[in-house]
Amino acid sequence: MRKLVHPEALLPPAGGVPAALRQQYASAGHEQLDSRGLAFSEGLQLPGISSLIQESWQRSVRLHANPDNPEAPLAMDREELEEYRRQHPLAAIMPVIHKLLVLPSHDSGMLVAVGDEVGRLLWVEGDAALQRRAEGMMFVPGADWSEATVGTSAPGTALALGRGIQISGAEHYKRSVHPWSCTAVPFHDPDSGALLGVVDITGTESAVAPHTLSLVEATVAAAQAHLRVERLQLAAAGQSSQSRRRNSTPKTAGGPGTSSLYRNSLQLLGRDQALLSIDGRTVALSARHSEILALLSIHPAGLNAEELCALLYPGDASTMTLRAEMVRLRKVLQQINPDAVPQSRPYRLPLDLVPDAGQVLDCLQRGAHRIALEIYRGAVLPRSEAPGIVELRARVSALMREALLTDGSAESLLKYAALPEAKDDVDVRSAALKLLAPRSPKRAAVVADLERLDRELSA
Repeated sequence: MRKLVHPEALLPPAGGVPAALRQQYASAGHEQLDSRGLAFSEGLQLPGISSLIQESWQRSVRLHANPDNPEAPLAMDREELEEYRRQHPLAAIMPVIHKLLVLPSHDSGMLVAVGDEVGRLLWVEGDAALQRRAEGMMFVPGADWSEATVGTSAPGTALALGRGIQISGAEHYKRSVHPWSCTAVPFHDPDSGALLGVVDITGTESAVAPHTLSLVEATVAAAQAHLRVERLQLAAAGQSSQSRRRNSTPKTAGGPGTSSLYRNSLQLLGRDQALLSIDGRTVALSARHSEILALLSIHPAGLNAEELCALLYPGDASTMTLRAEMVRLRKVLQQINPDAVPQSRPYRLPLDLVPDAGQVLDCLQRGAHRIALEIYRGAVLPRSEAPGIVELRARVSALMREALLTDGSAESLLKYAALPEAKDDVDVRSAALKLLAPRSPKRAAVVADLERLDRELSA
């Protein structure tokens, strides 16, 4: 009698599955997926497919990405895309990307894409014939290639995991992408470490050759060094003429203006006094000024005096009190950059200011909880009693916790458990314990924590 062999027994030993066999297993795995991924969402384990790909497919199912949808959606129209690219820090690295990746791609039959931190493609360049083919799946500037939208792909999954990755053929979640392979590496700010975007090479099987990942990683490192040099030159020029820095024109046709070298940001998470960064200058704000800028940054259309008062002060407060505070805030901002001084009637910021709390919410809405957790350093202005801040703090914290309990790995849950707001969170630790391997050395500490919390709750 012939003995049945489990499919996993056919796999080669640790060291990797041959490329052709990987594609066979991935194609077989797709037969387990319908348009909603119901079979896979029930916990089906697919032999021959790496845990990294399976976990990404699982996230794709939970995020309701449709494997049968042939195209990625456009997230920005042409006019919005042009303005966004012009102001984005990644515009400054495009000369390096062009020299090291785009020019060679014309001979190698590949595409080079650069996307932002939430997976929207900003530039797609390279082989002209391949670009026309890629338009069929909307691999074009302005399209959303985040994992939450298109499922497993190198740009979206590299951002979700925070590291370089290669996706080959049928390992893509979307079936229309199966003829393609790609390698992508996240791009981090060389000074702050913040995630700025992703660099991707897409093409045939050669796009996932072992040396391709090293090439993209080296290019990202060179681009980071280039961005740092550009900033140093900008800082030196700014010491002699701040106005020249604000009004400067791009160095080369189509290149970035100096203001695009930085992402104007407001760091609110895990700190009582916000850090404001504008054009490379960073200052710590007073608690009240932190609250005002936080509220204005999440209300870009502006707030009138009465609305801002209601969000800022716990009790009844006169708009005169607010106006006096705004005078002091304007003086502070005037010294940093006159272009940042808030307008009035309504009160609004004249330039884009990215709050880290807003980045977390954006990532969570797109299903990128790993990126959100990297940004999340704790609650929004923890000691603030301003009603608008209290509401924002509760919303960000609740969504962060819910996302991790729903889709977090043991590592992510334990990282979150180390934050002050989760020091007594039984559910988070229980969820982590269920996901930890039976022999994991981390189990003992989690069990001890749960026993401590049980004693404290019993008392």
